[in-house]
Amino acid sequence: MPRTTKDASSVAVKKPRKAKAQPTQGEIALRAYHIFLERGSTPGNELEDWLRAESELKGETKKPARKSKIVSIAA
Repeated sequence: MPRTTKDASSVAVKKPRKAKAQPTQGEIALRAYHIFLERGSTPGNELEDWLRAESELKGETKKPARKSKIVSIAA
């Protein structure tokens, strides 16, 4: 029986793993809103909240992103 060799086109090639997908604006906005709630809902820090949320979601901080607990204060 003749010996067969694999042809280059039949060899499976692993593709490099893609980097984690970037967060969407909606995801950043939601996290920024949670940060706003964690701060006691005081206005005036929208940009800081946005930048912190973006940084957390991109994994640029050592502190893992926490999910906030939303509490309703309806009467």
